[in-house]
Parts: sequence; structure tokens; C-alpha cells
Amino acid sequence: MAAGTGIRTYYNGTWHEGDVRVLGASDHAMWQGSSVFDGARLFDGLTPDLAKHCARVNRSAESMWIKPTVAPEEMVEIALEGLRAYPKGAAVYIRPMYWATDGDETVLVPKHTEDATGFAIALEEIPMAPAEAATTLCKTSFRRPVLADAVCNAKAGALYPNNGRMLREARARGFANALVTDAMGNVAESATANVFMVRDGEVFTPIANGTFLSGITRARHIANLRADGFTVTEAVLSYADFEAADEVFLSGNLNKVTPVSAFEDRQYQIGPVTKRARELYWDWAQGDLKV
Repeated sequence: MAAGTGIRTYYNGTWHEGDVRVLGASDHAMWQGSSVFDGARLFDGLTPDLAKHCARVNRSAESMWIKPTVAPEEMVEIALEGLRAYPKGAAVYIRPMYWATDGDETVLVPKHTEDATGFAIALEEIPMAPAEAATTLCKTSFRRPVLADAVCNAKAGALYPNNGRMLREARARGFANALVTDAMGNVAESATANVFMVRDGEVFTPIANGTFLSGITRARHIANLRADGFTVTEAVLSYADFEAADEVFLSGNLNKVTPVSAFEDRQYQIGPVTKRARELYWDWAQGDLKV
């Protein structure tokens, strides 16, 4: 199912119009879940951190024992070529992907060879959310796994059914998203993105402990806010910390900054630090790669 419109697909060395079918019924990824992806963005003619997203999908592939076949620099050029077909001002989600097509003699382990790797880039027009579009969070009974239990060091498709369980549970309670803990009960992220909170002007975000991907956009916000004079602390945080927060916002590739208006019964305003984080990101993006 497509998430957006105006889809273009790079596959087998060329760009195609539309949602091209790339998997076979017997491909390893189809029945063993060996697929990885990453997500970047085109908005306002900008593709911030595109190179970092392309490099990360190669690292994710290696973490899943899938052999990367495209260098990050080449991947950037392929994506930019595909993006030039969109009208000026288009907002596009950029998704490079790898998957295993074959396994070893055990079937379970992907063959770590170039001829057993599939590669594609999907482009889809998905609008950026307005700056004032806030979300709500609740607790969830589901948790982030640890590396001993799942491939938490990869942006792997196999991880996302667990996130889907979190969202279904949250929506059944009337919330849009969930604030998720690790196995020790410490807040890790939301079901869809990294999370920040603000208390007395200081910014906090859960310390990266290997149970969630420490996002590229998350790192940008930390660097931007610190350069602007804010104290940003990566810390062990609990639900109680978020209940005592003045502001909360999410950080992810899709919308960069998403204000949070409620966590369970706790209500928040879209505060000055959240607004500043968005301003700083957009200002920084002006100096990054353009289409």
C-alpha cells in the first residue's frame, strides 16, 4: 500500500513511474523478513542529511547480513535525479531500500552476496505537516526490544509490527501515538519517532541505550539547540519526567518536529523551545543539499 501519491521507483538501474513491484514470492525478504530501509525528505527544494540517510541504510543492511550494493554517494545522485521530475515545491518522502533475495543452506540466514541483494528507491509525495499540527501520547503495554532480542541496530522492516501494536493500542484509547519504554521501564521514544522534553528551559531526550535508533534528525536538533545556547541533556527518563515536563515534541524524518499537546491526562502548550527547534532546523537546512 502506498503512503503517498506521485510515486516513482528506481529499480534495476532505471527510474520507473509508479509503484513498481520488486519482490518475488520466494524472495528471502518475503518470507523471512530480511529487509531494511531509510527515510529522507525533500521539502522547500531541500534534502537535508540525505547523504547520512543513504549511509545509514547501508549500515542497516550489514546489520541484517544483507550485502549493500550501492555506495552512499551514488545513492544520493540517483535520488536527486529522481527528485528532479517533481514540480517545484513538492514535498517528497525518499526511501532507499535493500532486501535479501536468497538465503544460505539454513534458509534463515541471507546470503551475504551482491547477487542475493535487491535494491530500490521509492519516492512518494507526502505533504509536510503544518507547524501547529500537534499529536497526543499515552502509555503502552508494549516495549522496545534490546539488541539481544531483535536487530535494534538496523532500520529493519521486521521491527515495525511491534510499533504497529503500540499505535493500535493508543488509538483504541483515543490517542494518536504512544510513549514507549524499554524493558527496564525507561522512556525510549514514541511509537514513530524520537522524543524530547523541556523542563525549566532545559531540553532532555532519552539517552541512546541501544533499544531504539538514535535518529539523524534527533542528532541535528541536539546540535542546533546546543549551538543556540540551550542545555541539552541525554538522560535516563521516566514517565514521571514527562508528566512534569513543560513541553514535549517528537523528532523524526517525516515532519522533523511534531509538538505534543498531551501525555495521558497531562496537557501541554506548543512552547517556545519546540518552536525554536523547528526554526533552527529549517534555518540549518537552508545550507544543506538542494535539488
